[in-house]
Amino acid sequence: MKMIPAPLNGKVAVVTGGGSGMGRSIAERFARDGAMVAVWDINGDGAAETAKAITDVGDTAIAIAVDCADEAAIKAAADETRAAFGAISILVNNAGIGPHVKYFDQDMAMWNEIIRINLTGPHLCIREMLPAMLEAQWGRIINITSSSTQSGSPSQAHYVATKGGLLGLTKALALEFGKSGVTFNMVPPGSIDTPMLRRATNLDMESFAKTIPVGRLGTGEDIAAACAYLASPDASYITGQTISVNGGRYMGSA
Repeated sequence: MKMIPAPLNGKVAVVTGGGSGMGRSIAERFARDGAMVAVWDINGDGAAETAKAITDVGDTAIAIAVDCADEAAIKAAADETRAAFGAISILVNNAGIGPHVKYFDQDMAMWNEIIRINLTGPHLCIREMLPAMLEAQWGRIINITSSSTQSGSPSQAHYVATKGGLLGLTKALALEFGKSGVTFNMVPPGSIDTPMLRRATNLDMESFAKTIPVGRLGTGEDIAAACAYLASPDASYITGQTISVNGGRYMGSA
């Protein structure tokens, strides 16, 4: 029987915010597809749990506790990743926060902090890892945006603004580096059943799920599947694009 090689075999992937929720699912899927995965998270215990779940089944991962919006910390984490595995070829910018706060209750400290984490952080991670991808003429940068950039979201003006900024950054870089062999794409999750969603809302999840066309909340594995495709060799002709994973709740484009 002919063995099919793992699509990410030999690739080195960084998943920010990989200590829980969607980030954990993405890290686990990449490892299962053959990548060596660096799980980055400000929550070191969460990162360690993800890495252990990966290594316990025989796949390859390390955990790094890092503030994914601090330039010096990002460089140190990237150096640690490269020392362990070699050049980084896949980056998933997943780390982020999305509190629900009414617009006039969003003070400047809150506004600046969410920009730092959700927009400046991905920018700094890209700047750290992109040069080696350009030199190798191969790379994948996947930014986790949000369906709220497509439909809006009340009491989340600060969050939606940052995710909209990340959308614009992704498209600009896709154009600037189109011939480089590095692709830049986005996955905007819809309502995904994660700890972050449950903390942020008081919704009856079972009732809310019935309002989604496919009849259920999304899972981290749904997001991971889209990311795995975009990270794969099969997605080499896709850049600057959005793969919406929202169960049909929003059917436009962005």
